[in-house]
Amino acid sequence: MASRDDFQLVKDTRGVYWDLALYVPTVIALASVAFQLWYSGNQNFTYLLLFLTTFIALIGFNRIAKTRLMLLASSPVALSVSRKGVSVSLRSGDAVELVNEVRFFSDFAGKSIGLTGLDMSSKRCQFVFHKGQFSDDSTFDAAKAALRIFK
Repeated sequence: MASRDDFQLVKDTRGVYWDLALYVPTVIALASVAFQLWYSGNQNFTYLLLFLTTFIALIGFNRIAKTRLMLLASSPVALSVSRKGVSVSLRSGDAVELVNEVRFFSDFAGKSIGLTGLDMSSKRCQFVFHKGQFSDDSTFDAAKAALRIFK
């Protein structure tokens, strides 16, 4: 029987502050430029900027709610790695088994990892795990080492 490595994920509150520091000023700057252009008579460009403002705000909300705070039902809460595949437990209680075309990606800074693959119904799934979601740095490094077989 193949050995299985299990990892429990925790909320990344430090990462939330980082994301808020990144997304909030960007959204405020785009919205303020859009409102300035609206009153200067350039309404067409204003619509584009308001669309970008909304889009970036939704991206930031999804990143914070799903990956950092794990509030959404589709948020991963546990990771189980074996040679046959990867199982990701979701907050809703469901488990996603990645069995085909499983790929592991690590960023250059070493602060997050990405995981993609096909589940049992051949649906492509992808997940992002941040360093702060693991209980400590050694657990994050152990997860990266366990996932390297899918590189």
